[in-house]
This record gives sequence, structure tokens and C-alpha cells, in this order.
Amino acid sequence: MKIEFAPLSVPLQRRLQTASVVQWVFSFLALDICTALWPEIPAAAARQHWLQAAVAMVVLMYPVREAKHGARGSFILRGALDERGCSSPKTAELDPRQNYLMGFHPHGVLAAGAFLNFCTEASGFSTLFPGITPHLMMLSMWFRVPFFRDYLMSGGLVPSNKESASYVLQKPAGGNMLAIIVGGAQEALDARPGSCTLLLRNRKGFVRLAIEHGTPLIPTFSFGENDLFEQVWNPKGSWLRQLQYRLQQIMGISLPLFHARGIFQYSFGLLPYRRPICTVVGKPIPVQRKHRPSNEEVDEVHQKYLNELSKLFEEHKAKYNIPEDRHLEFI
Repeated sequence: MKIEFAPLSVPLQRRLQTASVVQWVFSFLALDICTALWPEIPAAAARQHWLQAAVAMVVLMYPVREAKHGARGSFILRGALDERGCSSPKTAELDPRQNYLMGFHPHGVLAAGAFLNFCTEASGFSTLFPGITPHLMMLSMWFRVPFFRDYLMSGGLVPSNKESASYVLQKPAGGNMLAIIVGGAQEALDARPGSCTLLLRNRKGFVRLAIEHGTPLIPTFSFGENDLFEQVWNPKGSWLRQLQYRLQQIMGISLPLFHARGIFQYSFGLLPYRRPICTVVGKPIPVQRKHRPSNEEVDEVHQKYLNELSKLFEEHKAKYNIPEDRHLEFI
């Protein structure tokens, strides 16, 4: 295989961008590993080092109120992760006196667009939507790992549980946006260039949450999200997909086998391709507040959300070189 090496004359700014991406990707992978192994560490330590085990358990059980309530600090990636040419055009103004619930699609392999737009200033979010503070939801189990949870909290991430979501959406002053990657880890297994398949047909919990709080829903589609990585072919029914499903049930996280470019060469590696991401933020869908909505009411709003998301995709796909005959597929 011919290897295409990076030129020596790469500008310093691009080298810094690459360094920030390296840090982000391998932090993400480290989170996966620590999340999988952390529950075993105190048990293993308890057999020989009871004191260390006790300390580990205290740290593990530390009640992170800030994590549940969306603490935000100086994120190491803020303003640095603009290597992908990330942008976030809006189709409507957002009232800073109102809270919002955003559905983000697709997940992609590593949800790069969601992190770039809502955990950093790569796309100038605070300028595009003044007075709005984004909070991206992430698997709750990742907040159980000490130090990593502080890393996540510094970017404004919150655990993906109802308590955290309700806290953000109930803030009386408004100005908060809760972003949920609706397809989740399972959708990552279908993330490959050209894919327009969304795991959304039976995902209705976020709609029920919006109705219970009377929070407008914002459909969002990230063009280019699935183009950042190649993934090993894993069609449904294949032994690889069955293994991935099984591991997801055990560990709670999906394990897509992906590859793209390297640090000093462009032929192979785990860094994303230098391809643009354009996350189009749709118009808010008004939602009537109801404490206990019926299944029919949830279905009605959910169908409206699907229609608005499809409309958003159709209106913008030509700008991002999506073929005219390609449409969103909901599964």
C-alpha cells in the first residue's frame, strides 16, 4: 500500500489543529476503555489493597451534583477544534428567554459535529445564538470515571438521564439548549460515507420529555458527519454486527471498527479525514406542555418532528453535494 506522507511545510496553525484533534480522538477512545474497565478496578484492588480500594470506591461514589446539573468550565478544545471546517448555519432566531430541546442527527462514529458545535466555539455558537447556552447529553456511565467526568463537565456535557435533562429544561430564566444525539451509540454502527439512515422511528423519549416541559423541539442535521471515517463493513446479520450488538449490551457502548488518516500520513489511522461538517439548525417546533402526555399525543409530535427533519434535509442537501435521489431513511 502506498503511503501518502504529510508535507513538512504544514503551517503551525494546522499543526495545532491536528494536535487538538489527536487529543480529542484518543481521549474519546480512552473514555471507552476506562468505562469498560473501571467497575473491575475496585474489585481487583480490594483483594490485595483494601485501602486503595476504599479510596477508589469513595471517588467512584462521589455525588457529582455539578455533572448532573451541567457544570461548565474552560474546555481544552474550546476554539481549537476547527480543523474540520465546522459551521453551524441557523434557519431561525432563538429566544434567549426560552429553553430548547435539540435533536442532533446523525450520531456519526464519534459525534464530532455535536462536540464541535456545542462544546467548543469552533463554529461560533455564542455569536450565532447569543444568550443560549448549549448542553450536550452523554452516556451517564462515562461520568462515573474520576477525572474524566471533570474533563466532560468542563465542556458543559451532562449525563443522559431524566434528572439532568429536567434540570436544564426547567431553568426559569431560559437561555438553555439541551442537545440529544437521538440515534445514540447504536446508530454509530451504521455511520459510513454516504449513509442517510437514522435510528429514529421508535425513539420517542426525547419527544415525551419536550412535551412534559413544554419545550420547543429543534431538528438538526449535521451534513458531513458520516464522511469523517471509513468503517469496516458490518451489515445487519453479519457476525461482526452481532458481536458489536453483544458488546454493546454488556458494556453499554458501541464499538465501530473505524479508520481514516494518521498524524504524519494520510493513508491510514484513527484521526478523522479533513472534511467539512455543516450542522444545520432547524426552526423550533412549538410544543404544548402536558404533564402526562398520551402515546397518541407523543406520536403526533414525533411525526411532526420527522417531517420537519426531512424537510430540513431536503432543503439543504444540494448545498452539500447530496444526490437528488437520496433521502433520509428512518429505522
